[in-house]
Amino acid sequence: MFENLSTKLDSIFKKLRGHGKLTDQNIQEALKEVRIALLEADVNFKVVKDFIQQVEARAVGQEVMDSLTPAQQLIKIVKEEMTSLMGGEEQKIHLSGSPPVPIMLVGLHGCGKTTTAGKLARYFQEKKKRPYLVPADVYRPAAIEQLQRLGEELKVNFYRPEASQTPMEICSKARDFALKGGYDVMLIDTAGRLHIDEALMLELREIKIQIKPNEVLLVADAMTGQDAVNIAKNFNDRLGIDGVILTKMDGDARGGAALSIRSVTQKPIKFIGVGEKLDALEAFHPDRMASRILGMGDVLTLIEKAETAFDEKKAKELEKKIRKDSFTLEDFRDQIQQVRKMGSLESILGMIPGLPKKMKGMGGLDFDEKELVKVEAIVNSMTPKERVNYQIVNGSRRLRIARGSGTSVQDVNRLLKRYAQARKMMKQFTKMGEKGFGRGRAPFFS
Repeated sequence: MFENLSTKLDSIFKKLRGHGKLTDQNIQEALKEVRIALLEADVNFKVVKDFIQQVEARAVGQEVMDSLTPAQQLIKIVKEEMTSLMGGEEQKIHLSGSPPVPIMLVGLHGCGKTTTAGKLARYFQEKKKRPYLVPADVYRPAAIEQLQRLGEELKVNFYRPEASQTPMEICSKARDFALKGGYDVMLIDTAGRLHIDEALMLELREIKIQIKPNEVLLVADAMTGQDAVNIAKNFNDRLGIDGVILTKMDGDARGGAALSIRSVTQKPIKFIGVGEKLDALEAFHPDRMASRILGMGDVLTLIEKAETAFDEKKAKELEKKIRKDSFTLEDFRDQIQQVRKMGSLESILGMIPGLPKKMKGMGGLDFDEKELVKVEAIVNSMTPKERVNYQIVNGSRRLRIARGSGTSVQDVNRLLKRYAQARKMMKQFTKMGEKGFGRGRAPFFS
């Protein structure tokens, strides 16, 4: 989402690298370009004005630290101010009080509210909480069916409303069921509209007054840019919200909503949706997002994703196989499956500091996720013997595997070549580990 802004900011800071110190002149020139870059990224004009003033006040007249270049000094200030602009630190959902703790999701049609309810249910499952889904949108029949389908997929219980029940009656009855069932969190998916109207607000205010949710979270579509900011302000002024969940942050919008909402509404972004799958929800960390925008990567989020996706027991088994040079095609497939659990390759590599910039110079971060699906299909079409010993896969076997996986012989050849190269690299790393770190200890795998 922030690719264009990141590229422009990097270009601006590059120009400063040739200067020996920060001066009023080069600061003004750089900040003028930063202002334009932020406005082009659809950041609210008042937010941009205040942000530039803050950065300028800190940068002008400041001595450059011995350990930093002028460009690094300005980047440091911009990163700190950008982090502050987006809220400073992570704001978690408050679950204090007697269970079931009600959390109310509000928003307009098409913002991803129902899917987000499912994502939050999965999030709470991972936190060892028992969520309960409540479909309170009676105007869009598909919303109730969709939420129930998500509940079944997650094995999360949900309230089944009767046709005659009003949204308020649904919420009230659902609370009784959730209390009797011993649930920790009650996620209420409310109705939306194509635009904000008084009837919607009256309904939402009634639910808020009667149910007294711990949090009212606005679900907003990041792709709508400044419209998302205006919607957030309107909901906050007329209903009162406690935070925002920005969806579609994996899209190609300019990203202005993420940089503007906190400042305009004084309400924090609590989560961001980064894909359609139910695990594609991330807690929002302003400092990490600022790092991503400035091309510094996001190693902490990458580590957290890896810890969630990778099985420690399997990792140890894999380490032993690599040391013994017994890494099979089945292991190769399993590793791809675990990497895919972390999200798209583009988003994963984008979290590695400096890599997006290098990859851009080599043609960009352009990955076809379908290639990974092909790899899995090809390996799945092999016999157990072929997966263990790839060298027995001759011409006739390759043709059979290609037909069975719906791919071509060339695809099978490419996979076997890459696999052979991966084995060779792992063997080299293992030897390096034995020489440089002591016998039996390989770098990267221990």
